[in-house]
Amino acid sequence: MKRLLSKLTFWKVVAGLVLISGACSAAVRYLGGLGAATNLTDEFPWGLWIGFDVLCGVGLAAGGFTLAGIVYIFNVKRFEPIIRPTILTAFLGYLLVILALMFDLGRPLQIWHAIIMWNPRSVMFEVAWCVMLYTTVLALEFSPVVMEKLKMTRTMKVIKKITIPLIIAGVLLSTLHQSSLGSLYLIIPEKLYGLWYSPYLPVFFFVSAISVGCAMVIFESLLSSHAFNRGLELDLLSEIGKVAVVGLAVYLTMKVVDLADRHALSLLWLPRMETYLYWLEMVVGVIAPLLLLSRRRVRESRNGLFLSAVMVIVGFVLNRMNVSITGLEAWAGASYFPSWMEISVTVSIVAAGFVLFAYGAKYLPLFKQHPKTVSIAPSEAEWLQDLKTVSQPS
Repeated sequence: MKRLLSKLTFWKVVAGLVLISGACSAAVRYLGGLGAATNLTDEFPWGLWIGFDVLCGVGLAAGGFTLAGIVYIFNVKRFEPIIRPTILTAFLGYLLVILALMFDLGRPLQIWHAIIMWNPRSVMFEVAWCVMLYTTVLALEFSPVVMEKLKMTRTMKVIKKITIPLIIAGVLLSTLHQSSLGSLYLIIPEKLYGLWYSPYLPVFFFVSAISVGCAMVIFESLLSSHAFNRGLELDLLSEIGKVAVVGLAVYLTMKVVDLADRHALSLLWLPRMETYLYWLEMVVGVIAPLLLLSRRRVRESRNGLFLSAVMVIVGFVLNRMNVSITGLEAWAGASYFPSWMEISVTVSIVAAGFVLFAYGAKYLPLFKQHPKTVSIAPSEAEWLQDLKTVSQPS
């Protein structure tokens, strides 16, 4: 018992409590139905579990196809040291999205119906098949890591021979369903608030997924470097920051042009909650990180990269929640706020992702040494110097 207690840490205790809370909420949901566990209504049938767990979950896993395309299709091999943890993050992300769907579906045991009951005119059908296929592709992409651990040399060689076709298939599938998640809202132009509705929603969803995919690569690399006491590929993350700048700039330009084209710029100045949340989403998640990452000093700073990545992620989450919830409240004539059980299930799914990644990092050959890694144990003076560097003008 003493040996077990000695291994407990603050974060392990927190993760355990979160998972227990999620398990209790899951029991209520499956025994009592959606009505017993959620604040969903006929006016608001899609809530937190769709807006965050699915729309955000799929987007936050976009680093997999983004970095895989850079390494294997564009043949930029210097990013290989960070490809394995990125693929694992994407794979776990998609598994957890599927798990989240099992909570939101009214009849979760019928989730397999999409396999045999085809409806090719349905956007949901296309998303379901793309997610299933891409999860399979991610499993195959990550399988060499497991095979290396198990010393399955022959099988690993076979998988490596089909790596390029797998990556191409993964990029195509990701492009399809990342954009199709935006297509889900194209059929409700009269219901979704004008600041978020656009005929270009699929394009916006795809471009923002690329930007947040880069941010997730930076976020995961910085956290894992500290958590697992390994080197930090600061030069590679700095280049990923440059890619994020391009994605954010394209996204911001498209949003401004779209509002002007739809004569919706006047909505930016109306004194209402949608206006404030839209500005928060754009300033925090697009404009501020775009300005920060455009500066070389910020991209070469641990703190600068981390702060910028967090801002992009927060802005991305705000966008998906605004599209799925905030933008529909005015039309529905009702407000929605998730129940504590909805929140506990969501938080437990996120916690499960961190736990699974930690076990993967502990027992699998996940990280490759990069020749230009930097120390991950900076002194207090070095951290303060990083903060000063970020704040100094170019």
